Amino acid sequence: QLAFVDIAGLVKGASKGEGLGNQFLGNIREVDAIVHVLRCFENDDIQHVANKVDPLADAEVVETELLLADLESLEKRVPNLVKKGQQGDKESKIAASVLTQALELLREGKPARLTQPKDEEEARVFAQAQLITAKPILYVCNVNEEDAANGNDLSAQVFAKAKAEGANAVVVSAAIEAELVGMDEAERLEFLGEMGLSETGLARVIRAGYDLLHLITFFTVGPKEARAWTVERGAKAPQAAGVIHSDFERGFIRAETIAFDDYVALGGEAGARDAGKLRQEGKEYVVQDGDVLHFKFNV
Repeated sequence: QLAFVDIAGLVKGASKGEGLGNQFLGNIREVDAIVHVLRCFENDDIQHVANKVDPLADAEVVETELLLADLESLEKRVPNLVKKGQQGDKESKIAASVLTQALELLREGKPARLTQPKDEEEARVFAQAQLITAKPILYVCNVNEEDAANGNDLSAQVFAKAKAEGANAVVVSAAIEAELVGMDEAERLEFLGEMGLSETGLARVIRAGYDLLHLITFFTVGPKEARAWTVERGAKAPQAAGVIHSDFERGFIRAETIAFDDYVALGGEAGARDAGKLRQEGKEYVVQDGDVLHFKFNV
């Protein structure tokens, strides 16, 4: 799940001292990543809530609110965890160690994602804490149509910020995306070509989101439909089967596997099988992006 943050609305609320609201903070704790959509264009006909176009300042307003929410949460939780850890509670001792590190970072005005758990146990506990500033960030720079291909000075500032934070950034033009709605495939390609683009902004956001969350896609193909499924990079065949149904993972036997390029080039499963490109993979097989899989399993 990605949370798209409406920067303009949140900046307006924060500037009035309203904060982000408990419901918003509660919802955003459940997502896997946060996408900051930042205004990176000048237009006198569209008023900015702060009466100036400054994407870095917009991002800072919201990020400060998120940081303060995490800070308030940990300042309440960490003392109790430290006390329980000193009394011999193993889980609390682990949590106290890693969350104290996160609390120190937050007090310095730094996001919790800079925390470095020392082992898998600390990493597990840290993830369970659901700190908002521990989530990976993607910055989406909304620019004018003429800047959609190469960005502009404002988006360059956002890209520099992202690089310094180890985050990702992409450029899109919401105006172009709105014009693409309702076009057929041929019209879209022609229109994008005229704008100097090879793909839509939405496609760039999706690809960046996949990279951010370390995700890949595999396919299943049957007589009636082909479907795409998402797993984390490094997932093994039984885990991929489990994405479709838990019974597939429990009873996994093997996966008939065809690389995507082979499947397309050879005209499908029959051609791949005849060419020797269909492989039988077992439980230790690491799924590759684009694999076409057919799972065999015991009921």
